[in-house]
Amino acid sequence: MKQSVTPECYSVATMNSTSQVASATTTSKTTESKSALAILAICGSAFLVFLDTTIVNISFPSIGREFSSAGISELVWVLDAYFVALAAAIVPAGLWADRLGRKRMFVAGVIVFLIASVACGLAPSWQTLVGARVLQALGGAVMVATSLALILQLFPTDKRATAVGLWGAAAAVAAATGPPLGGFLVDSGSWRWIFFVNIPIGLFVLFGARQLVESRDESATGRPDVLGAVEVALALGIAALALTRVPDWGWGSAAFITCCAAALALTAHVWVRSKDHPEPVFDHEMVATRSFAWGTAGTALFATSFFAILLANVLFLTTIWGYSEVQAGLAILPSPIMSAIVAAPAGVLADRIGPRWVIFSGTVLYAAGVLINRTAGAEPDYLTHFLPGMLLIGAGIGLAFPTLSAAALEEVPDTRFATASSLNSAMRQVGAVFGTALLVAMLGSKVPTLGDFQDAYLIGVVGSLAAGLCALSLGAAPVRLARLIGDPG
Repeated sequence: MKQSVTPECYSVATMNSTSQVASATTTSKTTESKSALAILAICGSAFLVFLDTTIVNISFPSIGREFSSAGISELVWVLDAYFVALAAAIVPAGLWADRLGRKRMFVAGVIVFLIASVACGLAPSWQTLVGARVLQALGGAVMVATSLALILQLFPTDKRATAVGLWGAAAAVAAATGPPLGGFLVDSGSWRWIFFVNIPIGLFVLFGARQLVESRDESATGRPDVLGAVEVALALGIAALALTRVPDWGWGSAAFITCCAAALALTAHVWVRSKDHPEPVFDHEMVATRSFAWGTAGTALFATSFFAILLANVLFLTTIWGYSEVQAGLAILPSPIMSAIVAAPAGVLADRIGPRWVIFSGTVLYAAGVLINRTAGAEPDYLTHFLPGMLLIGAGIGLAFPTLSAAALEEVPDTRFATASSLNSAMRQVGAVFGTALLVAMLGSKVPTLGDFQDAYLIGVVGSLAAGLCALSLGAAPVRLARLIGDPG
């Protein structure tokens, strides 16, 4: 018997269907807003960590005036202590995060970072400030190790470069924004505010972290190689000490040669130790992967260039041109703006054509920008000899830095996200250590001259182009190219 449908029944059915659609739409919007908040929190954490890799640069003159007993070779440890501790702790932090839970470790890292930031802002001496920076770096290491792994989980596999592009954009913009923001804070109040500014950002990150989903590597059972991490920290610290002291010691001095030998011996021991350790500092299998090896090597080389030039620009502007901290910060501001404009599209482009030429183009633009800055004379001429260089440097950063990280993670399995991103980030900090130390070595312990800066700028050119050569050794990403032209295979 055929069942009739009355207008009343049709009306109820329609209302139920409409209600279900509306409910599904509301649920979808709620999920999207939660994901957006989680992504903002993760990018906020990257911004925090990498802001503190550069914001201190601009406050060097102010910190030096307050702690007048310290010279540049002592004050550089306010930077390098952070870089060394961050580089050494990132890999163990990633390994622990894979076991204990990435969200849990992420939140703990943010809390430690905020406590250390307060300690930095209240430091009564430069030695205390260096110690607080080490603690800050430990919290930052956990944030870096977990944040990239957490954001990758929010995107499908074929959008990994876009995800890393967002994370890398936050990191690159933060690193380049540090000098202008620091200049404003120093000029408005005190260098101590460059650390207190972390508090509201960190509280927002903690708020957004509630939307993150816990994840871990259930197959992992061994304990991370903490001793190996300590040896890496010692090796980096000794190498940085040798480079910062070489103007006084001399390149052929016994002290310099001894330090270099000790750093190499420690690094070699960790490398050999990693072959047999169940959870090593250096994952030999991962390092042997072509994309990871070349992408990470390029990351370290580009970081060497980036951090050397960032500090060189700050010191050049305040020393040679006599800019105030806030003037120097504003002079550098076009670079992070350009990075922000370029970074996200660079990730999308890398998803389509592969990372090789995106990175190489960025390194060439960056080197060209550094060469333009190198032409600046003793008299200020910002529009002609500095602004064009800053724009090219910013574009190069946006193209190269985040895409290098994406390329390094191209073939990494999901369960190794935190470990792989940790090692890649650690090598970025290794580059930062050597970049700042090399710059101090080339400028010397005296008041630097225009010729000293022109020589020092070559660090940026060589490091950037070397990173570009690493990019050319990456694969051509045939799967992505096939997708671009519509090949179903």
